[in-house]
Amino acid sequence: MISGLTLLFLLIALNLYVGTRIRLNGETRLQQNMVIAMLWIAPFVGLLFALGHTKPALTQTPAAEPLLPGTVAGPAPLQLSFAGLPPLALAPHMQTSNGYPFFRWQALEEWTAALPDPQRAVLASQVTKRAWLSHLRDAFGSTLRLHEADDAFVLSPLANNVVLATAAYVTTTRARINKLLAGLAQFPEHDKSVLVVAPDETDYYHYVSTYYPDGGHFADSGGMFINHGCPHFVVALNDLANIEPVIAHELTHSALAHLHLPRWLDEGLAVNTEMRLTRGGGTGYTQHQLHAMHLAFWGPQEMQEFWSGASFFRPDNGNLLSYELARVLVAHMGSDWARFSSFARAAERSDGGAQAAQDVFGVSLGTLVCALLEKEYDAAWEPAAQ
Repeated sequence: MISGLTLLFLLIALNLYVGTRIRLNGETRLQQNMVIAMLWIAPFVGLLFALGHTKPALTQTPAAEPLLPGTVAGPAPLQLSFAGLPPLALAPHMQTSNGYPFFRWQALEEWTAALPDPQRAVLASQVTKRAWLSHLRDAFGSTLRLHEADDAFVLSPLANNVVLATAAYVTTTRARINKLLAGLAQFPEHDKSVLVVAPDETDYYHYVSTYYPDGGHFADSGGMFINHGCPHFVVALNDLANIEPVIAHELTHSALAHLHLPRWLDEGLAVNTEMRLTRGGGTGYTQHQLHAMHLAFWGPQEMQEFWSGASFFRPDNGNLLSYELARVLVAHMGSDWARFSSFARAAERSDGGAQAAQDVFGVSLGTLVCALLEKEYDAAWEPAAQ
């Protein structure tokens, strides 16, 4: 009896351990759940099967691995220095919120703008990014390291091999976005993308909450592009299968930030690009289910939230449906890429892109969305001027 109980406890302990390791692999959550179910449904056989689906953890204790070449080590700087510019003390231009450092970026931009050569000004701006990220690294604590690559800064708790793969993925994805969104995407030469990987979801939401307005409820997210101060994108630590779609999505926002697009257009392009470049973008619903949800949800009031961008922050299904409607609209309008590019370059946030759609496509946005949602046309579905 004792040996039997010992064997039972050993099996339970092994199943629990292997289950946690499965959560670290690159499979979808559904695939992970199916493997974990096998652990408990088929003792021993399920364990052997599940062992083939485990992978090493993405993180390591920083002290357990040597510093990578390109690691920004040492104390965070107290002043900025760049050839041809006077030193700039950071203390007068730095404050904290929720314990995280925030710079007065306008003052730093004025400092770099004193350089007559635009390319050198961009290089000087990388000095400001490096300084801010060094202070942010210290704010997150000793679990994060700052790695600088050719096209990216990666602030993360990731293991060395994953850091290198992530930086390489940023470089590859930037090139693919430039090709896919030819004429629209723009990554300034010598400028580096900034990726911040928070150690866990608690740290992630604690950090991004500093960029949200006070009060209200907001939808869950796994990552976002923050186009404020130093443009950067931030994700919660997860496996690369989940990080890669977020990087593709948020890098698209970064590449399109210079256009100041209406949010629905910006998100529609980002979701379509994400789906083209990665395995991401799934909603968990069939197209038939989504269509029924769209028909039941959208009305004139909800459409005004969509055109203004407010619906993308809803904590209910309106959030999911907003991204999906944006995806469908962009896919439909983008079938003629030359005309769509002209439309995107002319679209204004102030009217949700209404005038540009009329000028380029000869049709109103309200007419398009009513047709897609099988609604009788009404002027109340047109974007209202902001």
